[in-house]
Amino acid sequence: MIQRPIAIAVCAPGEAAPEVIAIAEAIGAEIARAGCVVVTGGLGGAMEAACRGAKAQNGTTIGILPGYDHAAANPSVDHIICTGLGQARNTLVVATAHAVIAVGGGVGTLSEIALALRLGRPVVAIGEWAAVFMEQIAAEALAGGSPVPGTLYLAETVESAVEAAVSAASITTE
Repeated sequence: MIQRPIAIAVCAPGEAAPEVIAIAEAIGAEIARAGCVVVTGGLGGAMEAACRGAKAQNGTTIGILPGYDHAAANPSVDHIICTGLGQARNTLVVATAHAVIAVGGGVGTLSEIALALRLGRPVVAIGEWAAVFMEQIAAEALAGGSPVPGTLYLAETVESAVEAAVSAASITTE
C-alpha cells in the first residue's frame, strides 16, 4: 500500500489583518513540521502566509486557484491547480484535504467550513472562528441540544489546532 502524506487545508482570507497573517503562517509551519501537506486556495493574504510558513519548514504546498492563470498563485505554492471555477473551487480545497483548519476570513472561509462538514472532513476552528462556534455551542447546550458538533474542534493555540487536525485526519485516513 502506498503511504501518502496527510493533507491539511488552511482556509483563510486573501485579505487579512496582520494577526491573522501571523497565525496562518505559524499554522503552515506547524503543519509542515508534522510532515503534512498544506492545501490552500493558492492566492495571497493568509493563504500565502500559510504556504510561506510551510515552505520555511521545507513543507509541500498545494494551491487550488479559482481561475485559469498559473501566475495568480502565490510564490510559495509548489503544486498549482487551476480550476476556472471561481468560488466553487472551495469545494476542491476541502475535498483535497483530510482535515481543515479555519483561521480568519468571512463568508468564503465560512463556505469552506460548511462544505468540509458536509463532506465529513474534520474542521478545527481557531481565533475568531473558535469564538463564533463557542457561542453557537453554548447556545445549543443551553437549549438542551448537542453541545459539540461531531467533526468540529475548537483550538486556542496554533499547536493545538494542528495537533487536532492531524489527529482527526489520521483517524479518517485509516
